[in-house]
Amino acid sequence: MKAVVMAGGEGTRLRPMTSTMPKPLLPVANRPIMEHVLRLLKRHGLSETVVTVQFLASLVKNYFGDGEELGMELTYANEEKPLGTAGSVKNAEEALKDDTFLVISGDALTDFDLTDLINFHKENGALVTVCLTRVPNPLEFGITIVDEGGKVERFLEKPTWGQVFSDTVNTGIYVMEPEVFDYVEPDVPVDWSGDVFPQLMKEGKPIFGYVAEGYWEDVGTHESYVKAQADVLEGKVDVELDGFEISPGVWVAEGADVDPEAVLRGPLYIGDYAKVEAGTEIREHTVVGSNVVVKSGAFLHKAVVHDNVYVGQQSNLRGCVIGKNTDIMRAARIEDGAVIGDECLIGEESIVQGNVRVYPFKTIEAGAFVNTSVIWESRGQAHLFGARGVSGILNVEITPELAVRLAGAYATTLKKGSTVTTARDHSRGARALKRAMISALQTSAIDVRDLENVPLPVARQQTARGSAGGFMIRTSPGVPDSVDIMFFDERGADLSAAGQRKLDRVYARQEYRRAFPGEIGDLSFPSSVFDSYTGSLLRAVDISGIAESGLKVVVDAANGSAGLVLPSLLGRLGVDALTINPGLNEARPTETADARRSGLARLGEIVASARAAFGVRFDPVGERFSL
Repeated sequence: MKAVVMAGGEGTRLRPMTSTMPKPLLPVANRPIMEHVLRLLKRHGLSETVVTVQFLASLVKNYFGDGEELGMELTYANEEKPLGTAGSVKNAEEALKDDTFLVISGDALTDFDLTDLINFHKENGALVTVCLTRVPNPLEFGITIVDEGGKVERFLEKPTWGQVFSDTVNTGIYVMEPEVFDYVEPDVPVDWSGDVFPQLMKEGKPIFGYVAEGYWEDVGTHESYVKAQADVLEGKVDVELDGFEISPGVWVAEGADVDPEAVLRGPLYIGDYAKVEAGTEIREHTVVGSNVVVKSGAFLHKAVVHDNVYVGQQSNLRGCVIGKNTDIMRAARIEDGAVIGDECLIGEESIVQGNVRVYPFKTIEAGAFVNTSVIWESRGQAHLFGARGVSGILNVEITPELAVRLAGAYATTLKKGSTVTTARDHSRGARALKRAMISALQTSAIDVRDLENVPLPVARQQTARGSAGGFMIRTSPGVPDSVDIMFFDERGADLSAAGQRKLDRVYARQEYRRAFPGEIGDLSFPSSVFDSYTGSLLRAVDISGIAESGLKVVVDAANGSAGLVLPSLLGRLGVDALTINPGLNEARPTETADARRSGLARLGEIVASARAAFGVRFDPVGERFSL
């Protein structure tokens, strides 16, 4: 026997979640609703299934394919225009005309016994069996009344309270015989309960109603969507959860990294490869999607967070829904009933009030108080550049995609064939981003001189030697998970305000220059950079008398790139220098304020015990020091 899954609805009441995603793909406990439906069909032996699609049809097809991963055979019936509940099934008549078939909605969460429903249909020799269930508030649904033998006596679509004569409502699940297609006109909108069933009843055809026991939730509103998540976590509906129950009600999927210091109060669900840091509190009825990062101090309660979301430190999410690929920055607050669409940026310390809708691809600026829905406009930051160039959290705000676009925009502000000098600190993140940016520069007809890992003063000096400009990528001082992309002019100085505005403008318009194949830029790696820098520096400074003074100093390179230059420089000065912390540590490309304080205290102790004249401590990129 075959089944038909209706997956063509637009889900307008669920906007903005359904602005970029069809309703059947909305995740419930980190699985699309329709996947729960298909798994139910398979459990009851209905593995051959026709899926009717219309709105964002390609997304549904791409996700489920031919059904092989679920052990099913899926085919698709495409609607060019909305055909109603009966018209869309008629559209799939060719695949269904030979035998009894079952119709079910792709966006309702249920665990009904479909085998029992099919048996009831066959025992009663019905043409149509309507699956019914009892609900406390029938106003949203079509209500149905049946006699003692289960035969349908009356239908009424979406009644008022004065018309309510039963609490059994139509769930949109039907078992039908192929003869029913004779009553459905092709290629016009037709509904089962509004058009076809009244006609069948008028002709005295056998229509039966089966009152099902079990769970059923029509996920049509934000409230019912959040309720469905809670019901799955509470075990009120029999569906498969993907993962391990590590303590009662606390479900954690494969590859998730949950710090033992995080407070988890179930029932809750944490998806594949999510990362939950220490000091986080996740409360009941929260669903954290796959690849989500929850930073320390964050608080989540009854929140539904889709995949690839970043939840910043001290942020507070209550009873809200967060769309995929969205970034919630530090100390942001999102209140009960709010819905944030896909790929939004919610700035630091901003507040999104309850029941506000923020549509996809919007930016809420830092500190904003949003109490009305953001649909068209973007309340966002206008400028890329901050106090330290272009800064942000690595792989959240500063992604390889942003770096490539930024390098393309920078190249577009320069003449074809110009040379740009590039450099980085010793972190892996800076290395990865620099490689991406070099590719973008070369494909925009720019020659690149790559210094690799050098101190910032060396990058500036080398840029000033015949380059049209340059950039350095370093870890933000004191913030290990952030990076700064610092742009230089032809003198090696920070890019001027006018230069920043020009780059900003090209980036915003996305007017990037592309090189023809014969114009792709060259990549070179200059040699003897440190010797060249040391020689230039010593020629520019009066060093007479230093060697004769007999100075003894302690130099702390702070495990940064300054340690690459200091030994040869100090040797040529003729100073008796004790160098400490010279090695590079990829895992610690910057230092916290506490580490810096304790480093200075230790330096003081070493200066005293070595009876040195003084101590110097460099920052990790060698541009500032403390005495």
